[in-house]
Amino acid sequence: MASTRRPGAHQVQSSQSEKRRIELIDVARGTALVAMAVYHFTWDLDFFGYIEPGTSVRGGWWIFARSIAGSFLFLVGVSLYLAHGQRILLRAFTRRTAVIALAAAGITVVTYFATPDAFIFFGILHNITVASVLGLLFLRLPAVLILVCAAAALAAPLYVQADFLDQPIFWWTGLSRNVPGSNDYIPIFPWFGVVLAGIAVAKIAAATGLLARLATFRPAARIPLLAAAGRHGLAFYLLHQPVLVSLVWIAAQVAPPPAPDREALFLQACGEQCASQHEENFCRAYCACVLEAAVAENRFEELYNPQRNPETQSWIEDVAFRCSVENNGGEAQ
Repeated sequence: MASTRRPGAHQVQSSQSEKRRIELIDVARGTALVAMAVYHFTWDLDFFGYIEPGTSVRGGWWIFARSIAGSFLFLVGVSLYLAHGQRILLRAFTRRTAVIALAAAGITVVTYFATPDAFIFFGILHNITVASVLGLLFLRLPAVLILVCAAAALAAPLYVQADFLDQPIFWWTGLSRNVPGSNDYIPIFPWFGVVLAGIAVAKIAAATGLLARLATFRPAARIPLLAAAGRHGLAFYLLHQPVLVSLVWIAAQVAPPPAPDREALFLQACGEQCASQHEENFCRAYCACVLEAAVAENRFEELYNPQRNPETQSWIEDVAFRCSVENNGGEAQ
């Protein structure tokens, strides 16, 4: 039915002023959501101890997680231009952004109590909230200039450095050098560059008629579940992880994961910490020496105790010194 309203998110107007939703964007977002669920399921298996510790945060899985975040933020930029590129619909924008901001705040509160050592203080939803507001400032700029700004945002963490940026109030920027661990840390820089790239690409696609052509595709009929997930992305995001965690928790009650080899975990953690200052051969021998001394004196558990008394701290320092001296020959001079 004909409409005189401006198109909303994922929508373009045909020559007959018909409002058409770009279903391909819904499918793309739905695909990213499924990929995110796959990653989070792997993270849950890691957290519960069903797979090797650290699997989900290194190597290919780390790249996979960053690719998913990038695809979401690129689509944020595309959607922002489609919804507000011709005219900023302030009421709709405010309502949508407020909902996302409330969801982000809820995630911070929940994770603060669930995982206080790695709670989410600025994750993907926090980034989307701030990036959406900042993105409005770029909608009227030429696409080439937006791309230049995108490149600058991507490069900012490499070149912008200052001691005052290490204060907690600036952790959200991505320009701090010392940031505490978090289960989901997606700061403004460099990630705002991906949002800007989405705005620029959407602007170019609109100018060349590509958006109008994409609006003629109807993939939702062939893959309705992906399209539906994309249309209700926030609900999917908020619900999928509680469901996955519950399923893995239930599985853990029926078939508990094998008990972790704490000695192997110690050697891995010790080796990673040592490798930042010493050669691999030295670190391997040094960590094995510390472990052997702790086991021989029946004090292995004390290595994991963060609240050490002076006697324990003195013993650990003595063992570390002895093992360092004994294995110094394993390091190139």
